[in-house]
Amino acid sequence: MLDDLKKLKKQALAEFEKLTSSEEVQDFKVKYLGRQGEFNKLLKNLKDIAIEEKPKVGKVANEVKQAILDKLESFGFQNDKESSAQGQSSDLTLPGLPVQSGSLHPNTLVQYQLEDIFQSLGFQVLEGPDLESEYYNFEALNIPADHPARETQDTFWLTNGNLLKTHTSAMQVRAIQKYGAPLRAIFPGRCFRYEATDASHDSTFYQLEGLMIDKDISIANLIAVMKELLKSVFNKDVKVRQRPGYFPFVEPGFELDINCLICGGQGCSVCKQSGWLELLPCGLVHPEVIRQGGLDPQEWSGFAFGLGLTRLVMMKYGIDDIRLLQGGDLRFLKQF
Repeated sequence: MLDDLKKLKKQALAEFEKLTSSEEVQDFKVKYLGRQGEFNKLLKNLKDIAIEEKPKVGKVANEVKQAILDKLESFGFQNDKESSAQGQSSDLTLPGLPVQSGSLHPNTLVQYQLEDIFQSLGFQVLEGPDLESEYYNFEALNIPADHPARETQDTFWLTNGNLLKTHTSAMQVRAIQKYGAPLRAIFPGRCFRYEATDASHDSTFYQLEGLMIDKDISIANLIAVMKELLKSVFNKDVKVRQRPGYFPFVEPGFELDINCLICGGQGCSVCKQSGWLELLPCGLVHPEVIRQGGLDPQEWSGFAFGLGLTRLVMMKYGIDDIRLLQGGDLRFLKQF
């Protein structure tokens, strides 16, 4: 049997040198090391030899097998034990397994669309920090510590006095201080409110703030931009209404509501049975905000708006519960 093993080794190594492709190497491996291969056929005769000869024959058999494996490994193959441990096929030349690709979140899809729209209108895209100071989030926006407007925003405060920003309006004065005037900019970002959740409210949501500072800006400029925005997003005429609204950082201020696209204005849980959805608070920038930015409100004016980006996503895709957007459910997200 020793002679047979040595003959097998010589034959296998000589045959290996003539191989030219991975397919031939794979056939070679099956021929010699497969379950019904030449090597295993020889080992079946091990039971017929004397007991005292078995250790010597076993040693030679291991050497023969290792010699063949060394040749295979030099070609890029691995033995079955190593392949199993590394979780990969023994044939590294085979095509890889398909990888499932992901997709953009609906919030991101709409944000990118809005950025394209506003960039075409000459607006730059700026992003601010999620962790904000009390000054930029409140005081610079004409909301001092004793202002009643603070009661409408339940805030996540940190022990060092900072907070998670409650609105993207916190970027208004930052942008004016850095870029001066004239200025056209939008500020998309994530906002945080410590409040109860329901179909239209969540503790984390997205807004998109818009700001334009120039000379002789009027309500007409604001309305023109808002109409262009809604037309571009929905690709159709959307019924809107404009009503007076109070925001400390604009004067005068307005609420621009859109007819609920979930229920068609009939009333549902998203619009709180009113048929309308508050989407776009806006107005002319308050002189105090312009002053906080380091500009003279007698020379410069502007408009600002705070678009509810998450609510816009719900209207665009017909999503009837805001909590789905942050829930991480792949069954929901794969639809986009």
